[in-house]
Amino acid sequence: MYVARDWQDYELMDTGDGEKLERWGDVILRRPDPQIIWPLTNETGQWRQVHGHYHRSSSGGGQWDMKKPIPDRWTISYDKLKFHIRPTNFKHTGLFPEQAANWRWMMDKIAGAGRPIQVLNLFAYTGGASVAAASAGAQVVHVDAAKGMVQWAKENLQLSGLGDRPVRFITDDVFKFVQREQRRGNKYDAIIMDPPSYGRGPSGEMWKLEQSLYPFVESCMSIMSDNPLFMLINSYTTGISPTVLHNILSMTAARRFGGSISCGELGLPITASGLNLPCGILGRWES
Repeated sequence: MYVARDWQDYELMDTGDGEKLERWGDVILRRPDPQIIWPLTNETGQWRQVHGHYHRSSSGGGQWDMKKPIPDRWTISYDKLKFHIRPTNFKHTGLFPEQAANWRWMMDKIAGAGRPIQVLNLFAYTGGASVAAASAGAQVVHVDAAKGMVQWAKENLQLSGLGDRPVRFITDDVFKFVQREQRRGNKYDAIIMDPPSYGRGPSGEMWKLEQSLYPFVESCMSIMSDNPLFMLINSYTTGISPTVLHNILSMTAARRFGGSISCGELGLPITASGLNLPCGILGRWES
């Protein structure tokens, strides 16, 4: 498991009964998590004195129950990177803290490459990986279909003091963007992707991870440079194994470029128990 252990502004305080207790800077939130199937052994005062508690609805979705006033948004830091945090209607906060394990890895890879690195970040959300790559000196193209998420990512880059770095923010359908890059002959030394379980394209195209991931990764091979540095695939889709990502990368990047593959779970340390909470999977190919 790849565990993000070096946070200061984020802490997974405790877990149990399908919920997690988290500290985001000075704000404590209680949110559901389907992986937490063990009991809550001690619902102490810290569980009861939260700023906000997200309750799932039996009819789908859910809502926040704010116990204490909090800012509309606030800032947390990871190393020299800074991010705006805001509770959204879908329980998320705009950041997945377990991804810090990937940020550290890619920053080290980019900084150690000894050459200019072009990074393409697909399904790029609020730009955690884009900010990390830019901070290490990469030129970054950030692509997401949601205009609001792209704007949030721009703000995170500015917040981190990296507004002068060469980062292009593009609001577009990821699949159509890759097809256009193929026609343009543009190439990238590193590709990052965090594809959804399900999705629908602008013309009604249906994305289902199990059916679409392999052909999409295969299509990305044509926009990788002749001397690529890495490819990173994240997945939060239930039922997909790290071995599946290993097999896909073996049949695409490794078959074409050689190199090595490492796959596994992403995790966060739980302060109260000393255990780790699984938080999705990753597949890394590197030259």
